[in-house]
Amino acid sequence: MAVYTVKVEEAREATANVPSAGAVYRCIYAKDGLTGVPLDLHSPWDLFSKSVDKFPSNPMLGRRQIVDGKAGPYEWLTYKEVFESAARIGSAISSCGVTPGGRCGIYGVNCPEWIIAMEACNSQAVCYVPLYDTLGANAVEFIINHAQVSIVFVQEKKIPSMLACIPKCDCLKTIVSFGDISSIQKKEAEDAGLSCFSWEEFLQLGTTEVKLPSKENNICTIMYTSGTTGEPKGVILSNAAFLAEVYSMDYLLAKTDKEATADDVFFSFLPLAHIFDQIMETFCISKGSSIGFWQGDVRYLVEDLQELKPTLFCGVPRVFDRLYSGILGKISTSGTLRKGLFEFAYNYKLRNMEKGLRQDEAAPLLDKIVFSKIKQSFGGHMRIMFSGGAPLPRHIEEFLRVTCGCPLIQGYGLTESCGGSFTSISNVHSMVGSVGVPMTTIEARLESVPEMGYDALSNIPRGEICLRGKTLFSGYHKRQDLSEEVTVDGWFHTGDVGEWQPDGSMKIIDRKKNIFKLSQGEYVAVENIESVYSQCPLITSIWVYGNSFESFLVAVVVPERKALEDWAAANNEETGDFKKLCKSSKARNYLMEELNRTGKEHKLRGYEMLRGVEIEPNAFDVERDLITPTYKLKRPQLAKYYKDSINEMYNEAKGSRA
Repeated sequence: MAVYTVKVEEAREATANVPSAGAVYRCIYAKDGLTGVPLDLHSPWDLFSKSVDKFPSNPMLGRRQIVDGKAGPYEWLTYKEVFESAARIGSAISSCGVTPGGRCGIYGVNCPEWIIAMEACNSQAVCYVPLYDTLGANAVEFIINHAQVSIVFVQEKKIPSMLACIPKCDCLKTIVSFGDISSIQKKEAEDAGLSCFSWEEFLQLGTTEVKLPSKENNICTIMYTSGTTGEPKGVILSNAAFLAEVYSMDYLLAKTDKEATADDVFFSFLPLAHIFDQIMETFCISKGSSIGFWQGDVRYLVEDLQELKPTLFCGVPRVFDRLYSGILGKISTSGTLRKGLFEFAYNYKLRNMEKGLRQDEAAPLLDKIVFSKIKQSFGGHMRIMFSGGAPLPRHIEEFLRVTCGCPLIQGYGLTESCGGSFTSISNVHSMVGSVGVPMTTIEARLESVPEMGYDALSNIPRGEICLRGKTLFSGYHKRQDLSEEVTVDGWFHTGDVGEWQPDGSMKIIDRKKNIFKLSQGEYVAVENIESVYSQCPLITSIWVYGNSFESFLVAVVVPERKALEDWAAANNEETGDFKKLCKSSKARNYLMEELNRTGKEHKLRGYEMLRGVEIEPNAFDVERDLITPTYKLKRPQLAKYYKDSINEMYNEAKGSRA
């Protein structure tokens, strides 16, 4: 087996006050030093400018125009056209009194104007601050005030919520719409002392002259992370970190798969307010590639993919889970013969990939006969898919690698590491289930977590993942205390628990903070337990709860609706009212038995089994503040929301035990 990391420092033993730290590793492709950035590049604007010089007529930003309720073909702005617009917008920002280092908010869904506003800020060394489209007015108001944002670019339909923030945002001076703005809205803003412009009006204020004082250590963006508790934290990312991340991606793809080119097409789908998509789009811009935006409606996602025919796609596990479920659903209803052919083709190709064959060499004939329709559902031209944001379940990753006709690369990173800090290597099948090896800008080590039983110095090293390198953040805005808490001796402590694999890749196995002690003294690593129960095909989501006053666990689960209704029909349960079915004690007992069966199959211990289950008919959502925009569970909020259900489950379980 090939090993993809190299040791650069030995492990150090524990002292009285310092946890044991494992050896320091870096990717073999960076064994002689971390990847650098060309000396003539100082900011993302330089990347953009180089692409404009090389590919002025290339399509850069595209979207579908809606006519009579129907979406037409993609219409494109070229690199030259985007450059001229960004230069004018940047000049207009400057004319409003925003100087280098000033703060500009961007609030809205992915669209050409989002990227143009971002590049306009880059052109003037102005720090842009994404305002989360999914967090609502309170978070937007907090970020504007905390970052001292003086000008905001706003999607048209978000203007009312932005106007509602004005009375509490004294630093805000200017609002610019992504499109038009009504006279009533403009008057409301002006009456409050703000300047307010449509996109075209603001363009006319600027010129195409660019004055760029930006340097590598200038702040590129302050990106607020929603977090699972407390107020959002402003992660400060420098130009140098952004550039290093982009060049590391470019270097690794060139070494391990195929270098991205101006012929590539990226599907802009994940929120630009998050680091994952923003880095990907900056990377695509650096290569002269095209970026096509989705309509913003999940119902038309597949239609957008088939119209755009992208070559590059980024998703989070929840997206890939939906794709996986949809494909399986079609296969299950395709008839015995087709289902049998699919299973044969799947197992045949998987065996060949496990032997080391590239996915495109493992079963080319079967790809055409059996898997071609799945590839066509992504537009037919996909050559790489990327997954991040959370661990992708192994069975889903394996399934998509086999069936989608292109490599799927899983990565791991945080906003604090400027996105990806680990990445799996294309066509290395042993990395399925892991997040791969360190990027070429990062070094990594594990630190022991004794209270959870994780030892970084054992034969199978396990512990908290710690990072150092060129893509790390510069601290939390106005929170030096938090910055010092997570960065010790130059090492950023991620809070995630990993396990080094034999090939040098990293597997995420737990979350350091998400542990609690049961009344009998046993520690429970809840995320690991949830990942096991999530493999039960009867559910789509699960939140496991326990505390130190109780000796067992309970859970709230979101069921796979069709699976639960099929069980109900087969067991003479009423299926007409799904909410009523979810309240059925028989349904709850059935799901709990199946979940515990899954737990036993994966060797969970007795105290990790569930003694109570509440069925939630609706998915955990941002609107109820139960998950973050990146679909991480917000545990304190879930505990508060389901407080009565938790008490009821514990009372029922203890009553039945008595």
